[in-house]
Amino acid sequence: MQSLAREPAAPAPREENLRLVVRISCVATLGGFLFGFDSGVINGSIDGLKAAFGTGAAATGFEVGSMLLGCVVGAFFAGRVADRWGRRSVLLVTAVLFLLSALGAGASATAWWFIAARVTGGFAVGAASIIAPAYIAEVAPARYRGRLATMQQIAIIGGLFCAFLSNYLLAQAAGASTGTLWLQQAAWRWMFWVQALPSALFLGSLLFIPESPRFLALKRRDAEALTILGRLYGESTAREKLQEIDASLAHDRHRPRLSDLIDRAKGRVRPIVWVGVGLAAFQQLVGINVVFYYGAVLWQAVGFSESDALLINVLSGALSIGACLVAIALIDRVGRKPLLWVGSVGMTIALALVAVAFTHATLDAGGQLALPRAWGTLALVVANVYVVFFNASWGPAMWVMLGEMFPNQIRGSALAVAGAVQWMSNFVITVSFPVLLVGIGLAGTYGLYAAAAALSVIFVVFCVRETRGKELEQMEG
Repeated sequence: MQSLAREPAAPAPREENLRLVVRISCVATLGGFLFGFDSGVINGSIDGLKAAFGTGAAATGFEVGSMLLGCVVGAFFAGRVADRWGRRSVLLVTAVLFLLSALGAGASATAWWFIAARVTGGFAVGAASIIAPAYIAEVAPARYRGRLATMQQIAIIGGLFCAFLSNYLLAQAAGASTGTLWLQQAAWRWMFWVQALPSALFLGSLLFIPESPRFLALKRRDAEALTILGRLYGESTAREKLQEIDASLAHDRHRPRLSDLIDRAKGRVRPIVWVGVGLAAFQQLVGINVVFYYGAVLWQAVGFSESDALLINVLSGALSIGACLVAIALIDRVGRKPLLWVGSVGMTIALALVAVAFTHATLDAGGQLALPRAWGTLALVVANVYVVFFNASWGPAMWVMLGEMFPNQIRGSALAVAGAVQWMSNFVITVSFPVLLVGIGLAGTYGLYAAAAALSVIFVVFCVRETRGKELEQMEG
């Protein structure tokens, strides 16, 4: 019996079909790429929206933030729907929504048409943001699950980078985002239409990857689950892996529901759910999406031209990709928790320095914000240092942990709640930025983000548990 128990462990690494696991992960992370592209494309189109729809600051802020309302809904329902239809099926729906949103936003004739298209894209972004990392976590072996799931963040940043680069090139070709390009259409419209290409690629690629074996086991489709596990891990370990999955579900194998998040014995929400909610909220409360959504406007406000501001966004995107590569190298070696607290400390210092730099901002004769050259340079440098710390830590690690930290039975429901909180926090930060900018200024606003980053250090140290190297069946709720 002892020799039989030891046998599967030895050949498993040789039999794992790493090529298939990586291919599945790459396809799933195309959803992350579109998540990033859809989030970043708005950055360079704000002037075009103002010109096309004649909207003021408040209305433009809602046009920018409207996608996030769709993200909240998409994230909340995606986890629940994925428990019923499957992870791959939900990703197929998101691909269609991404395509419709890209075409509709570019063709918008009115502000409300544009908002409807962006909310549709938001459904897709919210769903993809939580289902893609969960899907990767459910097919990847534990020892490099973190690296593969971190590909999601690289894809997000890659999407942002491509959106920033596309925005810059289109604006350069047209002379400005409001200039005319092909088919006598404004450049800002083409910024959205470009997204149709990766959306179609995502839709086509999803047809060639399998469903998550853990979802199939949850639905008692063991024969299908065993076949896919055999393709992923090899025939000699597939049955053992299926037995482990079944064992983790044996004591409580019913249709997943939101009430599973309540510890019935104690009559309160499970602690692991609060940790997931905290991770989701803090990732946004540090203000990262102010850089993503308002970057061009922000740098124009401190004296850069529209062209230079868009080029700075491209630089930030390139630095972000480099930071994600650092995270890939470290996340399965040092773990998730060390990356999180080091990132929190780095972001706190960087944000505090940005706030100090912005205390030297003044209004010029035309009412535009101006920053002395030395302080403007400091703000630019430390803002990019902040972006690097975020993308080497909280950017990827939060998504990795949400995809893997919950037990199999409650994963979909817990992701629904954590995902909705993440996008609601994103929405609050995004729509509050213009208000805070007028009310307490850039220095005060970035001071608030610095305070949130400091609080996140305490949260990580005392509340977050390491998940590195653990099988999903070992996660406790």
